[in-house]
Amino acid sequence: MSQFAVIGLGRFGASVATNLVRMGHEVLAIDSNEARVREMADQVTHAVEANANDEEALKALGIRNFDVVIVSIGQDIQASIWCCLILKELGVKYIVAKAINELHGKVLQKVGADRVVFPERDMGARVAHNLVAANLLDYIELAPGFSIVEVVAKPEFYGKSLRDLGFRAKYGIIITAIKRGKKVLIAPGADDVIQEGDVLVAIGEDRQLEKMEHSLDE
Repeated sequence: MSQFAVIGLGRFGASVATNLVRMGHEVLAIDSNEARVREMADQVTHAVEANANDEEALKALGIRNFDVVIVSIGQDIQASIWCCLILKELGVKYIVAKAINELHGKVLQKVGADRVVFPERDMGARVAHNLVAANLLDYIELAPGFSIVEVVAKPEFYGKSLRDLGFRAKYGIIITAIKRGKKVLIAPGADDVIQEGDVLVAIGEDRQLEKMEHSLDE
C-alpha cells in the first residue's frame, strides 16, 4: 500500500483521490475550500483544509513522507507553481502536477514536477492507475466499471501461451492484442506464446483488471 497526497479537490483531483482509495491506497486530500474538504472527508483516508502555498502547514501535515503528491490546483497557475516549489524544497519524493496548457506544464517541470498531466488528455482514473501499477502503460475507461489496460508482460510469462497463463479463468479478463515491437497481434489465440518485451492489451471489469495489476507488481 502506497501513501498519496492530493492537493486541490476540483473534479480532476477528486477523481484521482477517490480512484486511489478504491484501489486500496491511503490518500490525504488537501484543499483550501472547506466545502470541498467536507465533501471528500468520507471518501479518502484523511481530508484537511489547508493553503497549498503555506509551507508550514504542508510541513505540519508531514507532506514529505508521502510516496507521491499530486498537485491539482485549478486555474491559479501561480499557486500551482509555488506549491511545486515548496514541495520540492520540502523533499517530496515524487510530484505529479496538473497543467492547464503547454507553457504551464513546461514551467511546472522546470520547478520540480516529476510528471505533468493535462486533464484534457489524462482522466483522473487513468492517472491513478498509472501511478500505482509499475507495469501499467496505459488505462482507458470505456464505461463505468469497464476498461482497457496495457501492461508489460512479466518475465514469468515468457515462453508461455495465453492458454497456459489462463487470464480469463484467473482474472475474468480478455487479452485483445499483443504489442510486439512495431507489430500488433490482434485477437491472439490461446496458443500464442508471450515473448520478452511483449505488451498485453487487456479488457474487462475494473475490479478484475486491478486484481491482475496487483499480481503483476508482486
